[in-house]
Amino acid sequence: LNEVMAPATVKYYAEYPGNSGKYWAIPLEGDAVGWAYRKDWFEDPKEKEAFKAKYGYDLDVPKDFKQLRDIAEFFYRPDQKKYGIAIYTDNSYDAMAMGFENALFSYGGELGDYATYKVDGHINSDKAVAALDAYKELYKFTPPGWAKTFFVEDNQAITENLAAMSMNYFAFFPSLINEASNPNAKNTGFFANPAGPHGDQFAALGGQGISVVSYSKKQDEAMKFLEWFIKDETQKKWAALGGYTCSQAVLKSEEFQNATPYNKAFYETMFKVKDFWAVPEYAELLQQLNQRIYPYMIGGEGTAKETLDALAADWNATFKKYGRVQ
Repeated sequence: LNEVMAPATVKYYAEYPGNSGKYWAIPLEGDAVGWAYRKDWFEDPKEKEAFKAKYGYDLDVPKDFKQLRDIAEFFYRPDQKKYGIAIYTDNSYDAMAMGFENALFSYGGELGDYATYKVDGHINSDKAVAALDAYKELYKFTPPGWAKTFFVEDNQAITENLAAMSMNYFAFFPSLINEASNPNAKNTGFFANPAGPHGDQFAALGGQGISVVSYSKKQDEAMKFLEWFIKDETQKKWAALGGYTCSQAVLKSEEFQNATPYNKAFYETMFKVKDFWAVPEYAELLQQLNQRIYPYMIGGEGTAKETLDALAADWNATFKKYGRVQ
């Protein structure tokens, strides 16, 4: 399976428990968080000149989080009703987690040890603290009222001329290349989540895998379907019909990468994805993350270190409750 599908997608869609080498599914609908941006804003000669004068390098798709932050700051012009960046801030499901993970993983941080469930020293490490500070920094350059936003609002940031750059799942990018739903479709470009300060580059995984349930009375037929589904020719057709393939062969093909304006960024991303905790109690862990990070991100309560120390304690208690740690 690792030879057929992008290995990172196999690890996070199919493996359980973490790092066990036991696989229970195959990647089905690949997805992750990427970025849309206003090409016309970026390519305006006057903007390029002003940016170069201020920051000392050329305005272009950001290569790392420092450039992402600089560009967000540069285009933040409330008096013109133009803003720098749109990010996920909603704390009612996984928006906050997905947004923060983009920074966390690219800063070289981790949620914890997926094999031992140890979280202290991981989610509250120096790299994790720096990542949370970096994500909070981006919030300064968002449009007004951006304290409870997810995929709908982040697409609107592009369609309604609000922001220079906007985070979103690749699954929601088709509407941004459709002129009927995005008046700026011709001027919208896409890029993969940029690297952090140490050169790490990852993105938060969305999408899902597909597996055979244990109570199925037709497991043989289901297994035959899975064997058929992962064939290169099937995946090629799946992608052509709009499916988000995880097939290495299809992702690496020029045909796929040139099929839409966001496919190249999707290809780059699917080999660099990481995921949240793949455990039955994930919803509790997610709620704890939301409750800890939101007051710091949006309300400025406490420090990043205090926030993540408290989250580590929450998660450790949850893993103890479920018998994963002593």
